[in-house]
Amino acid sequence: MRNTILILLVSFISLTSCNKKNDETNNGLIRVVFDPGHLQFISTTLNPKNKTMSALYGNEKAIESLSKESNTPDTGSLMKLVTWRYHENPQYIGGTITGELVSIETVQADTTGNISYGIQNTAAKSIPFNKAERIHYFMSYRPVSRP
Repeated sequence: MRNTILILLVSFISLTSCNKKNDETNNGLIRVVFDPGHLQFISTTLNPKNKTMSALYGNEKAIESLSKESNTPDTGSLMKLVTWRYHENPQYIGGTITGELVSIETVQADTTGNISYGIQNTAAKSIPFNKAERIHYFMSYRPVSRP
């Protein structure tokens, strides 16, 4: 009889503990996923001061020019630096996830060697960017090594 009561008690506790619904909302946080298309992931950075994280994507020519540690991108290079604000992950304590999309910066070198720089995001356009400094910043990235 004692074993039967113990089994019923354990069964009741296990069934009621799995019944809790997750009523948490996202607290107004929106997560944006960026589709790089044909571009490959190159590297990432984290800026704790601004609470932003960035990922650099590029084509094969961009990866080659960054691997050579060149000051200018090779002709045919295309790089996109995507920057998000990050916030605490509500599902895991101590984790962070991407949130609001801050900017998408693009550096492209055409076949004649002209290097163009552009930024997509109206909020970030109000901040004056120096084209030469931003291109130099792009070229300071090193591709992550993959086993």
